[in-house]
Amino acid sequence: MIRSQSVRGETFTFTSMADLLAKATPLRSGDELAGCAAASDAERAAAKWALAEVPLAALLEELVVPYESDEVTRLIIDSHDRAAFAPIAHLTVGDLRDLLLRIAVADDAGARLAALGPALTPEMVAAVSKLMRNQDLIAVARAVRVTAGFRTTVGLPGTLATRLQPNHPTDDPRGIAAATLDGLLLGCGDAVIGINPATDSPHATSDLLHLLDEVRTRFDIPTQSCVLSHVTTTLGLIEQGAPVDLVFQSIAGTEGANSAFGVTIGLLDEANAAARELGRGTVGNNVMYLETGQGSALSSGTHLGTDGAPVDQQTLETRAYAVARHLDPLLVNTVVGFIGPEYLYDGKQITRAGLEDHFCGKLLGLPMGVDVCYTNHAEADQDDMDDLLTLLAVAGVSFVITVPGADDVMLGYQSLAFHDALYVRRALGLRPAPEFDAWLARQGMTDEAGGLREVAAASSPLRELASGVSR
Repeated sequence: MIRSQSVRGETFTFTSMADLLAKATPLRSGDELAGCAAASDAERAAAKWALAEVPLAALLEELVVPYESDEVTRLIIDSHDRAAFAPIAHLTVGDLRDLLLRIAVADDAGARLAALGPALTPEMVAAVSKLMRNQDLIAVARAVRVTAGFRTTVGLPGTLATRLQPNHPTDDPRGIAAATLDGLLLGCGDAVIGINPATDSPHATSDLLHLLDEVRTRFDIPTQSCVLSHVTTTLGLIEQGAPVDLVFQSIAGTEGANSAFGVTIGLLDEANAAARELGRGTVGNNVMYLETGQGSALSSGTHLGTDGAPVDQQTLETRAYAVARHLDPLLVNTVVGFIGPEYLYDGKQITRAGLEDHFCGKLLGLPMGVDVCYTNHAEADQDDMDDLLTLLAVAGVSFVITVPGADDVMLGYQSLAFHDALYVRRALGLRPAPEFDAWLARQGMTDEAGGLREVAAASSPLRELASGVSR
C-alpha cells in the first residue's frame, strides 16, 4: 500500500512497507549503501509520522520479505501468537510506543512486557523502535526481564554477565590460557568463556574445547565454554564425544543470508536438540549461543525483499531474533560495530544501533547481549564504547564481550576490556551471575561488597594456572 505524508508543504510518498520502514530509520551508512535511506531529515520525519499511523495488523499483511520464498518469514508468520495479539490488534505503531512507555513505569512492568512479547512480530518491534528516542529504548528494555541458564543464570535483575574472549592468532594454548587467567582474575567469564578459533578445523576446535573444559573442571568454575566454530563442525564433535557445552552460530534475518552462513532453521534445530541431549547444564539447559549484526544480510547481497526492494538493515537484524527466539538460547549478542563503517559509520550510529538491537531482542524475549565494538577504520573510539557500555548497563543488558586490553588481536577489532566490566558493575551496583559470584567469593577474590581484592592473583587457587602459563 502506498502511503504519503506532508511536512511543511512538501509531500513524501512511500511505495511499500519496506520503503516506509527504511525511510523512518535513523541515518546509517548501510542503508545509504543499499539505496533505501531517507534522502533528507524532512523525508525521515515524514516517514516516522506515516509509520506511527500504520496499524500493527498491516505488518502481518504487508510482508517485507515474501512468505513463499523465505523460511524466516514463514517462521515469523506461522509462529505468531494471534490470541496474544488480539488485545492489541487495534493499535497503530505509534500507539504501541505509547503503550510500551506506560507499561515500563508500572510496578508489574516485567510481567506485562513478557506477556506482550509473543504478540509481537520482529517487524512490529523494529517499527516501534524507529519511533523511539534513545531514552525510550533504554527505559523499556530495562523493564523487560529475560533469564536463561546453563551452569550460570544470565539476565537476572542487578547482574551484568560477561563473555571472556581469549582469542589468539594461532590458537596457542599458552596464549589462550594466559588471557583466560587474566579475565578470571578480573571477574569475567560468567556468561561464557568463548574462543573464536583461528581455523574451523574439527581437530583445532576439539583441542580448544578440551583445553577450556580442563580449566573449568580443574578449578570447578561455574560457567560454560564455547568454541565458535561452524555449527556443522560442532555437531560432528558432539557425535565424537567432545565436551561441548554450547553450540554457536551466526544467524541473520533472511533465508538467503542464513544460507550464506551455511545454515537453515532445520540444521539449527538439529544442533539444539543434540546439545540438549548431552545434559551438561546444572541450572538450565539453554544450549545455543547465537550472534547477529546489522548489515550481515546486505554484506552477502541477501537484503532484498518483496518485489526486489531493499529492506533496511535494522529491520532485517530484528528478523534474525525470530530465529533466535525459536531456539530458546542461553546467549544472543549483536556484534554491533564489527562489520565496519560501511554499515555503521561512526560512534553515534553504533550507539544507536546497539540500543535498538538490545531493545528489540529483549522485547522479543531474548537474553540479549552486545559486543560493544568497532573496527579501526570506523569514525569511533573507546570513549564511544564507554558511553555505549554505560547506556546498555542502565538498560539492563544481559552480558557484554570482554577481551584482553579491549583489543582482539585475532579478529582485529576493538571491544571492551575486562576492567571495563569492573567499572560498570561498580558504578551501577551490578554483580556477576550469582553462581559465578559465589565462586569468586569462595576463591577469596572478592570482598563482602563484591569488589575484587587487590591480592586476588596471589591468594586465589588460580595461581596454579598462572604458574603453568608462565612455564
